[in-house]
Amino acid sequence: MIIIGEKINGAIPSVAKAIKEIDADFIRNLAKIQVAAGAHFIDVCASTDVNIEVGTLKWLIDLVQEVTDTPICIDSPRAQAIAEAIPFCKRPGLINSVSGEGDKIDVIFPAIADTKWECVALLCDDSGISKTAEKRLEVFANIMKRAKEFDIAPSRLHIDPLVEMICTSEDGINMIVDVVKEIKAQYPELHVTGGLSNVSFNLPARRLVNQAFTVLMMNAGMDSGILDPTNQDLLGMIYSTEALLGRDEYCMEYIGAYRDSLFGQKNR
Repeated sequence: MIIIGEKINGAIPSVAKAIKEIDADFIRNLAKIQVAAGAHFIDVCASTDVNIEVGTLKWLIDLVQEVTDTPICIDSPRAQAIAEAIPFCKRPGLINSVSGEGDKIDVIFPAIADTKWECVALLCDDSGISKTAEKRLEVFANIMKRAKEFDIAPSRLHIDPLVEMICTSEDGINMIVDVVKEIKAQYPELHVTGGLSNVSFNLPARRLVNQAFTVLMMNAGMDSGILDPTNQDLLGMIYSTEALLGRDEYCMEYIGAYRDSLFGQKNR
């Protein structure tokens, strides 16, 4: 499972406070603990006023790169801000994100076309987030068509099917599961990602829903996730599920992660 550490995000009150107070040590520590927990990318999202967003992204990215070589995931709803932040990174990482909305693809895909950058792509367009699998797969087809135009291989894309709150869904996540299975059938080398905690908004005991959702989505084909890598319960669930699905030969990754104290230590 490709783990995208989610903790450096200005939408989180403690991070917003650190940004406001220019608390560099707080940000550096968030990067270090996520890397120690096994994150493959460190998501960096400013969530500030548009006028200072790019400058804030640079500050955050510089701090992360002071303490780790783990690739950056540049996160912003504004494609132009992402494009401007790419040069701040010492090595290719992950873009979060593009979609079928507006000119996002026209801004981002040319910027990463001849690079090793990877990219999250959301299954929505100018009509919004569809409630049907057919429409989301139509958006997916358009994204893949545009990616081919820029010679961006499917293996560089992380498709986010856009999971919404389960408490407002009529059929749970069945539609999303169908979408994931279909896109993986079409492009086995493509990644499927998403914010794993989105599904449980407005529910009690959210961690239980998040864990169950993770197992179901991994079984459908999800192999990438935006999550808190310091959550040992969730990380243990991920490594266990990979082993049970036959994606961890002789459970070596599970055993290695346990020995590295990434999960399970409090219940030894």
